[in-house]
Parts: sequence; structure tokens; C-alpha cells
Amino acid sequence: MAIVLMVFGIVILHELGHALTARRFGIRTPDITLLPIGGMARLERMPDEPKQELLVALAGPAVNVALASVLALVLVVTGQPLAPLDPLEAHLPILTQLLWINVVLAVFNLIPAFPMDGGRVVRAILAMRLPPVRATELAARLGQGMAILLGILGLMVNPLLAIIALFVWTGAGAEARLARMKLTMEGLSVGHVMARDIWVLHPGDPLAVATEYLLHGFQTDFPVVDHGRLVGMLPHAKLMATLAERGAQARVADAMETHCESVRPDDALLDAFERLARTRCSSLPVVDRDVLVGMLSLEAVSELMAIRAAMDAAALRAGLATMHPGGSGSPWRAPPRSSDLPA
Repeated sequence: MAIVLMVFGIVILHELGHALTARRFGIRTPDITLLPIGGMARLERMPDEPKQELLVALAGPAVNVALASVLALVLVVTGQPLAPLDPLEAHLPILTQLLWINVVLAVFNLIPAFPMDGGRVVRAILAMRLPPVRATELAARLGQGMAILLGILGLMVNPLLAIIALFVWTGAGAEARLARMKLTMEGLSVGHVMARDIWVLHPGDPLAVATEYLLHGFQTDFPVVDHGRLVGMLPHAKLMATLAERGAQARVADAMETHCESVRPDDALLDAFERLARTRCSSLPVVDRDVLVGMLSLEAVSELMAIRAAMDAAALRAGLATMHPGGSGSPWRAPPRSSDLPA
């Protein structure tokens, strides 16, 4: 049991290495998640500069190397075995086991495959010479190739490797999709994709009004407005939970979130999307000079991605150059604003 707790401690120190290095570049780490095959520090965003990403990625394995070096020095000074044939044998000194656990963690995390640190190291190095999206795609392909090899090895040697292979395959694909998404959103503002024709609620409305809107439209989250000013948001999950607890006659004020973030129409779409992901909300209200003018949803961003993918496919078949957002003749112009929001 003691060795298990120590391994978790080592994993936490590994992730703290990432988090503290990222903080040097002004990037916060909201939380650290411990997984069966390791840990994951959730950064607000990845560094913009490849050199910064390289340092953040190497910081975790560097912690393991430092720990292994200290443990090796202690073992040499105390005369304990340094390199046993089987580091995980129960009768071995615990410091020897911890030494090799750190070595294994450092080597494992430097495998050149997303979402391991080695994949981010490869992407950072490639991004020093290539456009970020191209660097990510190449690193993702390398990661998926490594996943295939791990999967084959897992079927022959250890099923755990097959599970890791699946994790690597999906992580590499997710990184490539995220990179393409960032390219699609480059140069666009919130005003290009926000919904303007939206339902809004009043704090005194019963939840029955929200359920009517929910049943007769596609909107799932609702801004709450009082005397023309945004005072909160009623997310779908909170609506359902309050309906189950208090019924449809409960007031919107009893269920709404009052500390909701908002964005402006001229905010960069990429920045707004990262805020959506950071706050784990499906929608954000769009406010211009303290007046609610629309709402930005994850669904709208997904539709943008689908439209862009379809247009790129059509342009490829026609042998045309891919359209760039915001350029002449681009379809990404925001529609005329409407000041008429439903009451």
C-alpha cells in the first residue's frame, strides 16, 4: 500500500512540473487528474511559442529524472542495490523500486505519441520549422503509428499495452482535430457565429416558461435578463435539476447561475472557445455595452467546423484554393445585428 501511495505522489510531482513551468509563461492549471495509467495536468491553454511548449512538455519527465538521480545517489551512499534484475520484486529495498519507477515513468512519457509528453515534444520541435497545424498533424500521425505498434505488442505480450494504445490513438486524433479547429477559427470573431435570435427569461418567470422554449426550439441554455441587463444564465443541466427538485412552478431566479462569464461580439472566436472549454459551459452570453446581443454555443462552433470541412472538400474536388476566413468573398461575414430579442 505504501508503494502505491508513493507512486501516486511521484505522478503528482510529475504533473506539478508541467503546471509550474506553464505558470512561468502565464498559463494556469485548473486541476490535475490522476488516471489509471498516469496523470494529466489540465492547462488553460497550450503555450503559443514552440520553445515554451517544449519546456512545459519536458518539465514532467525532468522531475522523474531528478528524483531518480537523487534516489540513485542515496542508494550508492547507503550501499543498497542500484540495478536489480527485477526492480519490482517485493523483497527489494523500497528506494530501489522507486528509482526504477521514476526511470520507467520518464521513458514512458517520452514516447513520441500524443497525449504523452513525447508527442508534445515532437510537435514543439516540428512547429519551430512548420506551421502549427501541419506540425500537429505530423505528430498525431506519428502518435497513431506508435499506437498501432503498442496495440500489436499488447495483443502478444500484455493487454494493458492495448489499452494504452487505444488511449494514445484517441489522444492523437483529438489533438489533430483541435489544431484544425484553431485554424478554422483564426481571424473570426464571436460576432461571426453567435446566435442573435434567442429566447431570454426573466428572474420571476416560472420554469414552465423555460420548458416551453426548450420544447419549441433548439436552444438549451437561456440568458436571464432583468430591466434590459443580463443578470444570469439558466443552463440546461441546472434547469433539469431544479425541475426534478421543485417542479415547473419554481422561479428562474431559484435556478439560474448568477456568476456567469460573458463575451463580446468583437472578441476573438478562438479565445471565446477556450473560455467555453475552460468553464465547461455549453453556451456563453454575448454582451455589447452591457446589453445582451446574442449567445455563443458549442453547437454553433461545431456547425462552423462542419461547414468549413464541407467547403474544403468541395474546393479540393474543384481544384480551387481553400477560402480563408474574413477575406474577400468569404462567407464568414456576420449577419446584420438585430436589437429585437424575444422577451
